[in-house]
Amino acid sequence: MLHHHELAAAVRAALLAAQSDGTLPLFDLPDVTVERPRETSHGDYATAVALQLARPARMAPLKIATAIADHLPSIDYLDGVSVAPPGFINFRLSPAWLQQLPERILAAPQGFGGNGLGDGKKAQVECVSANPTGPITLGRTRGGVIGDTVHRVLESAGYDVTLEYYYNDAGRQITLLGESVKVRYLQLLGQPAELAEEHYQGEYIVELARELIAERGDALRDVPADTFAVYARDRISRQQKETLARIGIVFDVYFREESLYETGKVWETLEILQSRGYVYEQDGAQWFRSTAFGDDKDRVVVKAGGEPTYRLPDMAYHWDKAQRGFDLVVDIFGPDHHATAPQVLMGVRALGYSSDFVYTLLHQIVTLVRSGKPVKMSTRRGQYVTLDELVDEVGADPIRYFMISRSATSPIDFDLDLAVEHSDKNPVYYIQNAHVRCAGIFRKWAEAGLPDDDDAGADLSLLTHERELAFLRKALELGDIIESVATLYEPHRLAFYAYDLAALFHPTYEECRVLHSDVPEPLRRARLRFYRAAQAMFARVLNLMGMSAPEVM
Repeated sequence: MLHHHELAAAVRAALLAAQSDGTLPLFDLPDVTVERPRETSHGDYATAVALQLARPARMAPLKIATAIADHLPSIDYLDGVSVAPPGFINFRLSPAWLQQLPERILAAPQGFGGNGLGDGKKAQVECVSANPTGPITLGRTRGGVIGDTVHRVLESAGYDVTLEYYYNDAGRQITLLGESVKVRYLQLLGQPAELAEEHYQGEYIVELARELIAERGDALRDVPADTFAVYARDRISRQQKETLARIGIVFDVYFREESLYETGKVWETLEILQSRGYVYEQDGAQWFRSTAFGDDKDRVVVKAGGEPTYRLPDMAYHWDKAQRGFDLVVDIFGPDHHATAPQVLMGVRALGYSSDFVYTLLHQIVTLVRSGKPVKMSTRRGQYVTLDELVDEVGADPIRYFMISRSATSPIDFDLDLAVEHSDKNPVYYIQNAHVRCAGIFRKWAEAGLPDDDDAGADLSLLTHERELAFLRKALELGDIIESVATLYEPHRLAFYAYDLAALFHPTYEECRVLHSDVPEPLRRARLRFYRAAQAMFARVLNLMGMSAPEVM
């Protein structure tokens, strides 16, 4: 499926053959890169390796390119190889080979475009990891959608993937949560109690207090805030799981920070760091010698009072990841982690592990826009839009698409008005409508009482319309997209691809009719096969993005 890899290998073999017969001089071969050119007039694939070789070969790039082309082996899916100044080699796919692509799509519709990059390897994707102190916010939602999409793509690339949520269910924030609920509980009972500035003040805290009164009445007036903390933590955790499931995010593992204390792993981590000379005591606190790894200053891991900072359990958690034998770990964090994430990886190195297996992706903020104006949000005060509210307003699919519609490094303006618009202006509608149109063809076919498998064995050589071939060329690119997302962790490439695929489909649908009476029967059967494959393609791409593939809209 990844033809650029095959072509790169063929180019390398051609270089060796040209050196062997003296057409080219001896020189060290570089890595050969074969890419898709921006202009389709330049072919389906191209390489500029001859330009790289001009200096070591002491030859004109055009002459090198010609030598490579002359020594290329015959490749069944190519229609031609050409050389263009100043030294490009262009490859064009065979139309006859492209015409058979619908059969290859339909042979494995849920696996089309997949590859074996991750075969035999374990990967973990950690995302969301919100404290169990409140509803899921938009920032966490973006991280969740990015993470789940990367998880889906990594699975298509052959990895054994664990999608994991790290619950920060220990520390000061849980104490504050318990105190906040207790204050609201007492207030609802008419008892004197006041929230401090640092307490959580959202309406959800009041709702938790009401639930406790409904269950226990006033029996909890004199119990410590810890009791309220446990109740609220568990209740919010359940709600967070339910909320994320509404947009198709279901985790394989929920890893509790508290478990690192229960198993003693936090303190074991500290002891190992001390024994390796990376932790020292100063002013009653324990300091991590992060400057040994290039940090601008050392960092506190245990405060003077004996309470660990977030760094120590986070180091213990990543040490645990290393011990679980993951070949790849993708951590997806919000912009507030830009300084802290590197420090945690320094800790992994200090513990004796390479941190090369960890990739940290930091995404930017999400701004809700309604009628062209931003919707204000404040997490602690409760003046924010929750994921549940957003799902209620626009549905799951627009959330999934819009959250990956831009590079993770770019902020997103989430246009609420556009998200619910039923027109081609809305990319979600535009993409899903391509699947709907395909489904409509087969629904009308069935309503006419014609056999469902009438397209089986169709003569696909009749698919000669340039729109049909252009769509098939784009369909073939899915393998490249899966590879790029699985190696660069940039799911926006998948969103862009889905839109481009739809942009090629819709004019094809208009121009390449299938059910009209003037379409000859053999061509009708071939186009039925084409549209069946197109429907499978959109179902496949939508599934990779975690979106539904509707048959009506």
